[in-house]
Amino acid sequence: MTSLRQTGAGIILEFVKTLPGMPGVYRMVSAQGDVLYVGKAKHLKKRVTAYTQPDKHPVRIQRMIAATATMEFITTHTEAEALLLEANLIRKLKPRYNILLRDDKSFPYILITGDHDYPQVTKHRGAKDHKGEYFGPFASGYAVNETLAVLQRAFQLRNCSDSIFAMRTRPCLQFQIKRCTAPCVARVTHEQYLAQVDMARQFLQGKSRKIQEKFAEEMQKASEALDFETAAAYRDRIRALTQIQQHQVVNVEGIGDADFHVLYQDKGQTCIQVFFFRAGQNFGNRAYFPRHEKDETPEDILSAFIAQFYANKPVPKEIVVSHAVTGKGVIEEALRIKSEQKVTIINPSRGPKRELVKMAVKNAKEALARRIATEASQEQIFEKLAEVFGLDGTPERIEVYDNSHIGGTNATGAMVVATPEGFQKNSYRKFNIKGDVQPGDDYGMMREVLSRRFQTLLKNESGDSYGQWPDLMLIDGGQGQLNAALKVMADLGIAEVPVAAIAKGPDRNAGRERFFMPGREPFSLESGDPILYFLQRVRDEAHRFAITTHRAKRSKALVLNPLDEIPGIGGKRKKALLMHFGSAKAVAEAGVADLQKVAGISKAVAEKIYGFFHDKDG
Repeated sequence: MTSLRQTGAGIILEFVKTLPGMPGVYRMVSAQGDVLYVGKAKHLKKRVTAYTQPDKHPVRIQRMIAATATMEFITTHTEAEALLLEANLIRKLKPRYNILLRDDKSFPYILITGDHDYPQVTKHRGAKDHKGEYFGPFASGYAVNETLAVLQRAFQLRNCSDSIFAMRTRPCLQFQIKRCTAPCVARVTHEQYLAQVDMARQFLQGKSRKIQEKFAEEMQKASEALDFETAAAYRDRIRALTQIQQHQVVNVEGIGDADFHVLYQDKGQTCIQVFFFRAGQNFGNRAYFPRHEKDETPEDILSAFIAQFYANKPVPKEIVVSHAVTGKGVIEEALRIKSEQKVTIINPSRGPKRELVKMAVKNAKEALARRIATEASQEQIFEKLAEVFGLDGTPERIEVYDNSHIGGTNATGAMVVATPEGFQKNSYRKFNIKGDVQPGDDYGMMREVLSRRFQTLLKNESGDSYGQWPDLMLIDGGQGQLNAALKVMADLGIAEVPVAAIAKGPDRNAGRERFFMPGREPFSLESGDPILYFLQRVRDEAHRFAITTHRAKRSKALVLNPLDEIPGIGGKRKKALLMHFGSAKAVAEAGVADLQKVAGISKAVAEKIYGFFHDKDG
């Protein structure tokens, strides 16, 4: 029988002996170096001790314990600090046994710039490093664009860049269609424009009703003065504000700044809808589908989701939820520390907020139904792929390879990954061709890419998804590329990975692609076959990624300067050399005496520069 000490539980028991009774975060790590699970504890010793008795845990946790080869620990002062650290580590490491927030994209904001006399209103995404006022977050780029359109119609603020603003000599089309008051050419005074900006600010702060009333008054005055053109302009601005209020669909009095997190489950999957409210205005919603085991409770899923969601996002004062949240007090304290303000999590049982929760749950239900239907279709395609390529079972991971170069220069290889859930973009890889490959040798490039990829797998060097073996390899090319791939596999002694090549027809996506596999005659699929569409799509994704990678490498090469590689030549000396000689090529052709004529270049430095360009083979 296997002794306790030889099992994962035995290894964990050894760590327990030296653990402190303090709050902290623990990581369970496999023999391959994969982080299996990240957890937090108020009392590390007690929490980890529980893992030394596997029989008291569900089968899923028993498997995790059995796979544990070592553990890592970080102590913290409080449980709340441990929660913040845990959320950050989960987002970074994406452990297999944790509940994971997927599709964690940043949210866009509206920015009113603060570094120009005539502020610009624009969409902003990323770090808030631009001077100005930020409003949001908005759930999507569409929600931002819709609001920006209203701001332009109602307040006629400029959206052009500062450089274009400075170059204008006459009003642009935006002025003609009454979307801007043309401050660039002084069609409006500075004070009048700042008044427009202030009204836009009030609108984004939730004071749209007050602004509508002011516009209504101005429209009435203009009408009484028989200035019907001005009255019509105010009418159009009122309509713009009314339109955005109608599109927001939901506005509940007394909300202020709040996020709604509602959860709905079906068929073992979960959708969490997040609605954003700022200054009482609905800034849109987004659906999330966290990864979790089927035995996780809604309370635990929502708790883990909220902790990870705010790891890199601003925290509102109030978070409204559809279910009770596990560890509510600790999460509130952790978010208070992060945001430096009191944060309350509430699960309303009645009133307007409860009605809004019900509406959001309906949205979550519909979004999950759409996702399940899409996944069912994708799963059917993967099942049919097994038939088309004669696989032993339904593939879970398909790797597609392509190369890109121009005349053999800046050659790159690319690998994309497709799964039943879609493209797994965090598993994409690029390969800079650096071996002994002749320029333009496509087969040699493919051999290098595949050799590097599968040598890594054989050595088991990667602890992330790159360390997973494919169930099917697709090569962009014909019989020649297939032969190159098969030679690599044979040299490495790999026989269990199916390989196929997809050759383009006379026209891309024309439905005349040819498929090549070892031991089979080349074959085609019928035009209109969903499997053919899928294969065209994954091939084109690999081609897109390869081209993008190649262009990035080529752009970088264009700005490289050989002077950058000379030891001891900093920015000041490099600038002096270029100013004196005009180009790096002229510097390379200069003699020692000529180099010494440049300010800051001594005889020793001149000899070093000359030697760099002339003594490389010496």
